[in-house]
Amino acid sequence: MSTPEKVTASHRSRRAVVYVRQSTLLQVRENSESTARQYALVDRAADLGWAQSDISVIDADLGVSGRFSGLRAGFQQLVAQVCLGEVGAVLGLEVSRLARSSAEFTRLLEFARLTDTLLIDANGIYDLSDFNDRLVLGLKSTMSEAELHILAGRLHGARNAAAMRGELRLPLPVGLVYDDDGQIVIDPDQEVQAAVADVFALFEQHGSALAVVRAFARRRFPRRDTGVWDGRLRWGRLTHGRVTFILRNPVYAGAYAFGRQTSARRVRPDGTVVTTTSRRAREEWKVLIPDHHEGYISWQQYLVIEAKLAANRTSTGARPPREGTPLCQGIIFCGSCGFPMGTRYRRADKTADYVCTRAQSDAVTTPGCHSIAAAAVDPVVERLLLAALTPEQVHLALAAADDLHQRHHRSHRAAELALERARWEADRAERAFSQVEPENRLVARTLEKRWEDKLAALAHAQTALDDLVASEPALPEPARLTALAQDLPRLWNAPTTSAKDRKRLLRALMADVTVRHVDHARAHLGIRWHTGATDEVTCDRRTNRNPTAAVEIVQELLDTRSDAEIAGHLNTLGFTTGNCRAFTVASIRHIRAQHAIGSRRNNPTEPGEVTVPQAARILGVHESTIYPWLRSGEMAARQARHRRWCIPWNEEIEQYWKQRVATEPRIRRPNPNNEKGQAV
Repeated sequence: MSTPEKVTASHRSRRAVVYVRQSTLLQVRENSESTARQYALVDRAADLGWAQSDISVIDADLGVSGRFSGLRAGFQQLVAQVCLGEVGAVLGLEVSRLARSSAEFTRLLEFARLTDTLLIDANGIYDLSDFNDRLVLGLKSTMSEAELHILAGRLHGARNAAAMRGELRLPLPVGLVYDDDGQIVIDPDQEVQAAVADVFALFEQHGSALAVVRAFARRRFPRRDTGVWDGRLRWGRLTHGRVTFILRNPVYAGAYAFGRQTSARRVRPDGTVVTTTSRRAREEWKVLIPDHHEGYISWQQYLVIEAKLAANRTSTGARPPREGTPLCQGIIFCGSCGFPMGTRYRRADKTADYVCTRAQSDAVTTPGCHSIAAAAVDPVVERLLLAALTPEQVHLALAAADDLHQRHHRSHRAAELALERARWEADRAERAFSQVEPENRLVARTLEKRWEDKLAALAHAQTALDDLVASEPALPEPARLTALAQDLPRLWNAPTTSAKDRKRLLRALMADVTVRHVDHARAHLGIRWHTGATDEVTCDRRTNRNPTAAVEIVQELLDTRSDAEIAGHLNTLGFTTGNCRAFTVASIRHIRAQHAIGSRRNNPTEPGEVTVPQAARILGVHESTIYPWLRSGEMAARQARHRRWCIPWNEEIEQYWKQRVATEPRIRRPNPNNEKGQAV
């Protein structure tokens, strides 16, 4: 095989190609001798009779594995040149470096046989038209592929064994480092500690990864470099992806986890092979050792965070609480078609309506698909919630929870006995192994295997008991719950309680609310509690208006008292808003804007002047019709304080504009059937 006589003038008339490859970049950097030997094959080609101008080197695959040709541009270039008949010989340090896959290597050999191309390595010269040479190369290809499999099996076996003991050294996320003894400890840098700890604290406070990102908007976050700059600390911006990575990483909970991801290969239409990585479910992790090292949170807190993240994932159908004011947002459904009802806000008064999402997105409605004001549904649901959280109902819930606790205790008593038996059997196997003579290796190996089996059974029993204990619901203190139930209405209506907090409390008890249309004035509400109980009530579809008497009092006292004093006076008299809430400064301002009530002491008009709303009512048009006339200068006016328009007015001006309104087309007029005066 090594006879130079195989190289003929026909081969020398074509090019000699030297193929250079190393499997990894680490080999390129550290195994420089192998790379130098491959480049030295140029001299071997020159010794065999090729001119220097006819020798080319393909080294595009340095640092690329030879397992798949689709990822190697150099190998594809080599095969293309061989197929075109431009290559007389292919030189490599070893034939196995051409391809680790038997299918790809066999295809290359077939192309070389058809085009009379020689393969040359350190062991000899191979002519593919010779059966013996073709047989030897086929055996080398099979051995090369088997060698890769054997090496990978050994490496993976050693890695898995170390991981089962929790001793495999894995890359650590920021906030955790290895000490001098190889143990995982919290980063000694206190600034790094505080940054990572604040991520968990902010998520516990807000319940959203995006809220954590917003809280770090003006604050830097650390990261540790890997590779050549391994361990170097850098600071940058905290992104949403990094927050979710930190919250989902069990290493921060003091657990050792291995095999959390799996890779799969697939073939693209163009023939290339790609590798995709996906996360495994926690039940499918290869190794999970809780309490392996010190963490930032406990394992129970990690499970709670995992559940919160799953509840925030809208792609799976979850509907987490949002910042909007509607109380039932996300858990209200249309009773006619069964689709969720979305929230639509009105620009005029900033109120919200619940609207069937099927009617909005698909333009498909059933006769019962209707919208309903949020202010009509939320007070009814709120009253039912507060009525359910009375001290009597709390005592009933505590009694039920205590009964559930007793059932759980009885259920995991069997697991405790099974654990005790497994521990006794493991101790017995250990004593039997320790009493055998060391020279009696046949018996020692059998007893050692038996001991390992008992230890595995003990670990399984311990895991089963831990899972049962972790699934047991926590029983709150009765006195604390009773005090909370008595103080809940004040806490619910407190200004410091956010809309998101109210929604979380509501969802803790109520599963969903279903709205079904009854007639133009009423709607039927079906409320399903998490306990399985249901309530059915009827409510008005339209928002309750503020009491007429309260509006008259606001109009009467506006010239002598401030908005805060008027709100306190109405609350003292026992009045409530249309949403059954106490009056505030904002609600008084809303009444003034809704009913166009202005204080005479704050009236910017002089005698003989009117405001824009007054002029609109006199002319019978919408206010938006007058503003263009004012801006263009057609209607004379002046701007008083607070940018209010004051229009000079008399009979002559009134007659002129009434005639203008009567003759000019497309004048916006108020809808007489619309109480808010919106244009048709």
